[in-house]
Amino acid sequence: MKTSRFAFVLAVLAGGLTILVSNRADGADAARADAGAPVLVELFTSEGCSSCPPADALLGKLDASQVIPGARAIVLSEHVDYWDHDGWKDAYSSAAFTERQVEYEHRFGVQGPYTPQMVIDGAAQLNGSEAFDVGRAIQTAAGHAKVPVRISGITVTDGKTLRVHVAVEALPADFKTRKADVLVALALDHVETHVGNGENKGRDIRHVAVAESISKVGTVEKGKPFERDVTVKMKAGSDPGNLRVVAFVQGGDEGEVVGAAESGAR
Repeated sequence: MKTSRFAFVLAVLAGGLTILVSNRADGADAARADAGAPVLVELFTSEGCSSCPPADALLGKLDASQVIPGARAIVLSEHVDYWDHDGWKDAYSSAAFTERQVEYEHRFGVQGPYTPQMVIDGAAQLNGSEAFDVGRAIQTAAGHAKVPVRISGITVTDGKTLRVHVAVEALPADFKTRKADVLVALALDHVETHVGNGENKGRDIRHVAVAESISKVGTVEKGKPFERDVTVKMKAGSDPGNLRVVAFVQGGDEGEVVGAAESGAR
């Protein structure tokens, strides 16, 4: 990649250009976003952590701008609960996301979970505020082989259950393990919080792709594709127009992510 192009990418990610973070891109923007290899970008964050807002903003820019050449960043904001005792309870926090992060720490050999942390395709972890390193990690992950994942037929039944059709092609013969997990995440497309206490007291924080749940829905194997309708419980009061669905394929024990896709629920 030419130096001038990479400098432009860094300017966008670091905040040198104004990027509006709102609903999912459509039209020409969506076509550009679909052009690259999917890379799952997980941010472990908390509204109670004063170091996290820059990483939250970076995740939003990655989601909205899609400027990493050859990559399509599929983002998830996973709010951990170990900051909830320091003056502000994050309404989006969950012990399940803390547990997911701890599993990553065991695999990466990191001494204890921290925020803000980004995990790129389950294969690399780094400080979620470091735009240069994040961009490089996403570009590297985009060069790895991917298993095609497709999402279709999203419907909402009885106002509290989302039904989605997920299809994953069979794992290639040279895949490291015989099978991998198929997971579906349901996330709030965008939210904004005025923090009333704690380290971020008085700040307005914007989030994108705030995970409500991540559920294993099956497995895919070598020579055996996965395809079925799956259901995911929505939280009470959820607005289907402000939800997105992310499906991804991951090696066991929070291993490498080898395929991902996303779609709006509306």
